[in-house]
Amino acid sequence: MFKVYIYLLDTLADWEIGHITAELYSKRFFKKDAPEVMVKTISISKEPVKTMGGLTVVPDGSIDEIEIDDKSVLLLPGADTWSDAKHTPIIQKAEELILCGGTVCAICGATVALAHAGLLDNRPHTSNGEGFLEMFCPTYKGKDFFIDTPSVADGNLITAAATGNLIWAKQIIERLGVFKDETLEAWYDYFSTNDAKHFFALMESLPK
Repeated sequence: MFKVYIYLLDTLADWEIGHITAELYSKRFFKKDAPEVMVKTISISKEPVKTMGGLTVVPDGSIDEIEIDDKSVLLLPGADTWSDAKHTPIIQKAEELILCGGTVCAICGATVALAHAGLLDNRPHTSNGEGFLEMFCPTYKGKDFFIDTPSVADGNLITAAATGNLIWAKQIIERLGVFKDETLEAWYDYFSTNDAKHFFALMESLPK
């Protein structure tokens, strides 16, 4: 069973995790033999978090509840508060997960937190455009591994720019293997083009 942990922090960018959380929680497009997926929100405490969109979200659990193994997946959304030292423990958990074969998925401001920890120094990754990580992280040494594209999947590390949330979601779903290939392609094509033919292809791809 995959255990997907969504880290909540104040000023969380609501839209960046919308696609992936909706699909993993609802399971509406999962294939018949999809692996089981548990989705859980976690934070530094169980106190409510206020998102960038003004929503109040109460975490399901705390960081200490994360299981460190190769079936754990950590989603790190963007936010304006990543520079706060109180988020250091979740980045330490991210490093532990990467080392044990778990999956870490970071988007927008969360990539800066990974850069500060040196986790992007030697692996293909992306962020909010060239020069962004250098601007906010003077110790960043991963320029040679930076790819200027909306989202980059490098095995168990998936990073994205603020504008790459849809392809980021696709790469995470692909990593988990919970959609049929044709379902995933139709899903992505529909949401990225608004062409109705892809909606019908998506419906046709689902289990009867």
